[in-house]
Amino acid sequence: MSQQVRVAVVGTGPWWGRQHAIAFSTRTDVRLCAVVGRTRPRTEERAAEFGVPGYVDVDDMLDREKPDLVAVCLPNEGHFEPTLRIIRAGFPLLVEKPLVFDLDQADQLLAEAAGRGLFFAINFNHRYAKPVQLAREAVDAGALGRLTFATWRFGGEAGTSAHRHANLIETQCHGLDMLEHLCGPISSVMAQMTDVTDRGCSTLSVALRFENGAVGSLLGTYDSSYSYPDTHRLELNGLDGRVVVEDTVRRYTFTPAGHEISSVWQAGYFNDRERHFHATFDRHLDAMLPAFAAGEPPPVPATAGRRALRLAHRIIDSFETGTRVDTPRD
Repeated sequence: MSQQVRVAVVGTGPWWGRQHAIAFSTRTDVRLCAVVGRTRPRTEERAAEFGVPGYVDVDDMLDREKPDLVAVCLPNEGHFEPTLRIIRAGFPLLVEKPLVFDLDQADQLLAEAAGRGLFFAINFNHRYAKPVQLAREAVDAGALGRLTFATWRFGGEAGTSAHRHANLIETQCHGLDMLEHLCGPISSVMAQMTDVTDRGCSTLSVALRFENGAVGSLLGTYDSSYSYPDTHRLELNGLDGRVVVEDTVRRYTFTPAGHEISSVWQAGYFNDRERHFHATFDRHLDAMLPAFAAGEPPPVPATAGRRALRLAHRIIDSFETGTRVDTPRD
């Protein structure tokens, strides 16, 4: 591997495809070497924007460019086939969430990557928001004491996925990953969902129980708006204190039990980076790329995507059966 990691981005969409290209093209430890798109006009436009070769065939790009790492950020329901092709060609990769929608497909990707000893990471970038990092530090330091409950609420507009449970699988996967990241494994779930808008189960509420005895809730929707203030809220409550994270990157508040004075973090006047949501991806790369260069496992492995998908499917089982469903780790 060269001194700079040569990265190819598969996906030329205006949202994460472009953000990946921006992130990789502006780092000193990376050289963006190619982009791959599904249509020639958009691919040529993105390639010209970043001054790199553009391809409309993944295999052709892999054969010609031989990148050190491939970043996959395609439409959510189109992840499986290109990811499998890259794995079978033997290239390390970083994929956008969700891993896939189907558990059998997830297991196949993981098994084939493991069989080749490939670096296989997933971009659960919410973990790298400054308020979330502060929340993790507070939990690890014991500042909250024994955890008693956790709440995640996140809602906005629907994307382009047609899957009946798109909101749960492709968006609330962040919440499932985050709650386990902060509170430990979820041991059981019980769900309610609605399709009142005739767009699948676009709003859902899930009661959670954690292995440590705490309980929790997850409320997710595609029947809201990302323009609303406080569209995302995360609360962790323990016997000794409470943490609240507002809008992922906007504000962190810690309040000790029995006190009326809180400690608050929010980005200052000159700190644009910490209030910028896409900077969470940059911070993930700050952790991931050194691990990749050192031959170490990714800080957020693709198995985390499989775990979030497993939890989502158990939530669906709970809704369809009207029962509480156990969610053991496997």
